[in-house]
Amino acid sequence: MALLGVYEITKILVRPGRIEITLANVLTLLSSFLDLHHGIVALLDENGDPHTVVGAGWTEEQAQRHFARMPERAVGQIVTTKMPVVIDNVALSPLFAGWQPDPDRPAGERVSFIGVPIKDRDQVIGTLTIEQLWKEDEAYRAIDDDVRFLVMVANLIGQTVRLMDIVGRDRERLMAHQRLLEKELLDQTGVSASARGIIGDSAVLQSVLQKIRIVARSHSTVLLRGESGTGKELFARATHDYSPRAKKPFVKLNCGALPESVLESELFGHEKGSFTGAHAQRKGRFELADGGTLFLDEIGDISPAFQVKLLRVLQEGEFERVGGMKTIKVDVRLVCATNRNLEDAVSKGEFRADLYYRINVVSIRLPALRDRKEDVPLLASEFLRRFDAEHHSEHKLTASAFAVLDACYFPGNVRELENCIRRTATLARGADITDDDFACRHDECLSASLWKGVLPAPFKPVTPSRPVPDAEPAPSAPHQAREPIETDKGDTVKVSRDQLIAALEATGWVQAKAARYLKLTPRQIGYALRKHDIELKKL
Repeated sequence: MALLGVYEITKILVRPGRIEITLANVLTLLSSFLDLHHGIVALLDENGDPHTVVGAGWTEEQAQRHFARMPERAVGQIVTTKMPVVIDNVALSPLFAGWQPDPDRPAGERVSFIGVPIKDRDQVIGTLTIEQLWKEDEAYRAIDDDVRFLVMVANLIGQTVRLMDIVGRDRERLMAHQRLLEKELLDQTGVSASARGIIGDSAVLQSVLQKIRIVARSHSTVLLRGESGTGKELFARATHDYSPRAKKPFVKLNCGALPESVLESELFGHEKGSFTGAHAQRKGRFELADGGTLFLDEIGDISPAFQVKLLRVLQEGEFERVGGMKTIKVDVRLVCATNRNLEDAVSKGEFRADLYYRINVVSIRLPALRDRKEDVPLLASEFLRRFDAEHHSEHKLTASAFAVLDACYFPGNVRELENCIRRTATLARGADITDDDFACRHDECLSASLWKGVLPAPFKPVTPSRPVPDAEPAPSAPHQAREPIETDKGDTVKVSRDQLIAALEATGWVQAKAARYLKLTPRQIGYALRKHDIELKKL
């Protein structure tokens, strides 16, 4: 039984999660292996005071109240001797003199107690205690087995707590080291690596960068809007690098990736002992970004309750750490990003209007990749260069490969382009990447299904700077030239059957959208469809 129990508990301890949730799951599993009435794990600070108390089937407050009722002599003996304490009947033990058992204890039963120390190497950092109920005439059985089992579990808990502490300290150290490296790089070059990471010379991209250079001079809040995969973090970093705060910290946080309780601690920090798992005082992202820039990604995904807390910081420039009473004032330039339609969220009551106006001071829409198609060759070449540098290989994109990329819609934008290049380079049969190396040429591109869908508002494509390029026919199909088509108005339109089908595929077979892509009027594309005998598909 002990080996099976240790195995199951180990599986719980290796899962990522908050320490109090992990310990609660351990106690729940313990109750299935041991007939326990109550189980408590208490983690202690340097002074021997409990900072995390977890009980089996109890809330945090209930567990703390029960632990506070336990005799100090019993707990103290575990901590002082660093050895287990076993008591057959607490009513007869001097360690429990004056102790009153829970009123929910069934009548006619006695209470036994087992407590074992939780150690980090040779230091006691907590206790694992259980209470068991026995009939008055029932013998106390299997005591040695229970103690050995609990000692093994306590040792596993001690190792887990130590590992989580190390990870937390390493996180703080790495963040500080990253800020130092970024500052040194900025001092040497005047431009950070993130600013150089924006690749492209298209007019629409340069227009956005010019706007960011202008906005960066002020302290106004910036809201970056655009589809997923357009590189919002790079543009946020560019806003910081072009600003007077460039030599101060740039701190980022993805709001959509964290639950509300963790998000509050991450942004505002917490005081030691403010909640279970708060082993030490910790600064939040607002404090770390003081004097610099704080980038909040996926701002549209925060809960309504947390929107109120964030609004106060933006209005007053001050906050308190979780569990703290001291008001902290910061000077932070806020840059937010979202791919949601915030106006629609405000109208539905999902996003506060007052917070919307606070973060939407300067709104910059980032272009989708299909609106800057002339940047695709530059981006593809750079992603291929990075792939080769990582894998010590050499590849080259041929003309046919560039033609495939030029014809792609890329609903996932720059992120999808990078993934496409990496996948193709990984599976390429030779150093020269051709059109036949791409997954879409073998009906293996899973994202191709997105091409036929309608993009979410408000990011529906507008008339692009140039029409969709001619689609390359399949090897077995003869080339079809553009045939002149004369309409009833006497004007002539040159468009081939392949070009029409390519435009329709790219726009989900919506005739009006295909007309905009080809720079035709709805009447002209109607004539072209009838001329080439193309029947619209219903998707």
